[in-house]
Amino acid sequence: MKRLQVGIVLLVVLGAGLWWVTSRASSAEGSLPPLHTEVVNRGDVSQRITAFGSLQPVQRVEVGSQVSGIIDEIMVDFNSPVRRGQVIAQIDPSTFRAAVSSAEAELASAEAGLELARHQWERTQELRALQFVSPSDVDQARASLSQAEAQVQVRRHALDAAVRELERSTITAPSHGIVISRSVDVGQTVAASLSAPVLFESASDLSQMHIHASVSEADIGEVAEGQQVRFLVDAHRGREFVGEVIQVRNAPVMQDNVVHYETIIAVDNEEGLLKPGMTAEVRIITDEVRDVLRVRNTALRARLPDNIRPPDPPSSGADSDAPGTAGRVYVVLNGGLQAVAVRTGLTDGAYTEILSGLEEGDVVAVGLSLAGEESNGGRSLLTGSQATF
Repeated sequence: MKRLQVGIVLLVVLGAGLWWVTSRASSAEGSLPPLHTEVVNRGDVSQRITAFGSLQPVQRVEVGSQVSGIIDEIMVDFNSPVRRGQVIAQIDPSTFRAAVSSAEAELASAEAGLELARHQWERTQELRALQFVSPSDVDQARASLSQAEAQVQVRRHALDAAVRELERSTITAPSHGIVISRSVDVGQTVAASLSAPVLFESASDLSQMHIHASVSEADIGEVAEGQQVRFLVDAHRGREFVGEVIQVRNAPVMQDNVVHYETIIAVDNEEGLLKPGMTAEVRIITDEVRDVLRVRNTALRARLPDNIRPPDPPSSGADSDAPGTAGRVYVVLNGGLQAVAVRTGLTDGAYTEILSGLEEGDVVAVGLSLAGEESNGGRSLLTGSQATF
């Protein structure tokens, strides 16, 4: 009895296995396995060069001091708007005022000496006409007058220098803009013996800014003035900003043993979202086509098993004299696959422009899929979770 039951079970198992094998073979003969596919659509394709740089004001000025002294007063702070000639700091002027007073007194003394020398010269000339003095006395009087005149000039220049030093103790803004840095406080001593110390740093109107981007030597040949730029900053990662290349500098810059060239990009900052020093991830658009037929690059690199891969298209479909580059895709057509020769144009790393061979809405195979859930504009012939090979 037990042997009979075991035999019945074996027969059932063998029958089920035979049915499964038969159904799988029938399915393989009459339909395709699960495929991950993409749809040919229309859109923009752009070729870009990626670089990194920092945002800088169009004009950045370091405001220093040409005289030494103690900071007596500060009229501006960080982010203060300033205008050209506006007083922004005052160095203690007492020492410079004393120097001006001393120079004025010395000038007055020199002018008095000049007046005396002029009278002596006139009197000597009168006496010489009467033969009461010798020619040497005349020469001496003339020399004294010339020395007195020169001394007046010296003292006058010394007064001008003292007045200029007094004026320099008042620090003014060199241009319109905004204060972005302040390096001194009230009571601090400024020493300008060898170089002018930096007191403030001001930037011109921040509504217009520049990106100083470093482009590698491998890519610099594709960059030219007037090209459009799109860039991102960490502070506003979800927003893409635009700019324009205005200068490609020829001076090489060595960074980590790699040669880079500084590229200047003009940026509109009317909203004030961008700040000096921000790091920008720059994409320079070297070529772009709009509203063209395109397909994902994975479709041009499709790999299919030999048992379902159709024969390659005839060579005439990829005429070498036609514009573009020859390629091949597998089009899903009437439940089967057909290899189609295409001509491709511009590519941006994700999409490639199709010049000929496909039409909008065509479905092309990318590879085998373990399921058929739609993903990234593509689809599968089955439903469920998917993974492409």
